[in-house]
Amino acid sequence: MDTDAHILASLQGLADAFNAHDIEKVMSYFAADCSLDMPRGREPHGTRFEGLDQVRKGLMGRFESTPDVHYAGVEHFVSGSCGISKWLLTGTKSDGERIRVRGCDFYTFRNRQVIRKDSYWKIVE
Repeated sequence: MDTDAHILASLQGLADAFNAHDIEKVMSYFAADCSLDMPRGREPHGTRFEGLDQVRKGLMGRFESTPDVHYAGVEHFVSGSCGISKWLLTGTKSDGERIRVRGCDFYTFRNRQVIRKDSYWKIVE
């Protein structure tokens, strides 16, 4: 059973693993049938990755495109089987561009594992 305390601990563990750039630790939170919706893509839901291998590929894209990516000011919320993390993403893209953007991730949990991660962020102009 997914309790609020378990989901909050998982959200913090995920944030810590992302900031450590530890893809193995990040992936340890995900179920085999997981999915990831990225903020950008050709569909209204963004680019979608399904299954552990594809989700890993999608998440690695963030570490590769922004090698010093960091999530600060992280706040977590829980409602039922849904956990939400708000953050300020900062880093330097591989082309040298500095980024600083607010965003959030909506996680859905089942049996103590993430089955869906849906990411959103502000459009900075």
